[in-house]
Amino acid sequence: MKNRIIAALTAAAFICISLSGCAAASKEPMTYTDTVFDTVVSITVYDSTDQEILDECKSMCQKYDAMFSATNPDSEISRINQAGGNPVEVSSETATLIKKGLYYGKLSNGAFDITIGKVSSLWDFKAENPSVPDSAAIASALEHVDYQKVLVSGNTVTMQDSQAAIDLGAIAKGYIADRLKDYLEEEGIRHANINLGGNVQTIGGKPDGSAFNIGIQEPFSESGIPLTSVKIKDQSIVTSGTYQRYFEKDGTIYHHILDPKTGYPCQNGLSSVTIITDSSLTADALSTTCFVLGPEDGLKLVNQLDNVDAVFIDSENEITYSTNFMK
Repeated sequence: MKNRIIAALTAAAFICISLSGCAAASKEPMTYTDTVFDTVVSITVYDSTDQEILDECKSMCQKYDAMFSATNPDSEISRINQAGGNPVEVSSETATLIKKGLYYGKLSNGAFDITIGKVSSLWDFKAENPSVPDSAAIASALEHVDYQKVLVSGNTVTMQDSQAAIDLGAIAKGYIADRLKDYLEEEGIRHANINLGGNVQTIGGKPDGSAFNIGIQEPFSESGIPLTSVKIKDQSIVTSGTYQRYFEKDGTIYHHILDPKTGYPCQNGLSSVTIITDSSLTADALSTTCFVLGPEDGLKLVNQLDNVDAVFIDSENEITYSTNFMK
C-alpha cells in the first residue's frame, strides 16, 4: 500500500512533462531534484550553468518546508496551532499566506478552509496500513473548523478557537513555486520549469520558443499515460486528484481531498481538477476549492474568474473544460 501511494505521488509530481525540443538550447539544462513538502520536487533551468542558482532554490525549498509545515513542531504554523488561542508573531510571508488562505475561504464560502488541521491530522495517508478515522473523532474535530475564527493583524495571528489548527497544505506549494519563479527571474532566468509535486510553474517557454506540453494524468492509470494535455508558457498548472494520495478499505477508496463540512474525502463524481493561470498559488487554491465545490459549482466559479482555465475529469474519465479554455 505504501509503495502504491509513493508511486501515485511520483506520477503526480512529474505529470508527463514533455521536454522535447530542448536540443535547440545553447546550454545543457541543469536540474535540482529532491523530496520536500512530502513529495518529489524538480526544478530545471535551461539558460544558465550557475550551480549557485539551484543551490539557492534548494535553500528556499528547505526554508519554506520548515516554515509552513503543520507536522514540524518548530514551524511557524505549529507555533500558532500550539498557542492555545494566544497571539503569535510570525514572518510576513507566513502572515501573507494565511491571509491568502482566508481569502479563498471567503471566496468559496468555506469549501476551502485552512482550519481543516484538526481533521486532516486524523487521516494518515502515509501510514503502512492506513485506516478510516473514528467517526466520533471526526465529528469532534469538525467543531473546530471555521476559517472566520482566524485573525491576522500585521504579522500577528490569533486563533479565536483555541483548539483549532491551521493546515496550509492546499496552498503552500503554490506560494513557494511563485517565490521560486520570482527569484529565478531576478537572476535573469527566462526559461525554466518548477515542479513541486504536481504544482508546475513555468518561466517562459522552452529555449527553442515552443511551449511546455503538460500532460494531465488519467486518474488511477498505472501507466501514467496522460488523458489530455495543455501547452503553456509563463503560466502555472496545478492538479488536485483523488489518485494522488489515497488508500482502499473494504472496497472504498479514501483520498486526501477532504470536505471541510463532513471531514471525509469528497464524493462528488470528480477524479481531478486542473487549473491553469499565471499564479501557482491561485492555481493551487482553486484546484482544491473547485474539487470540493463539485463539478457544477466549481465550474461556475472558474467561469466567473478572469485569466483562469480549468479541466475537470469525472470518475468515468469524461473531460469538461471551462468556458474560455484555449481561447
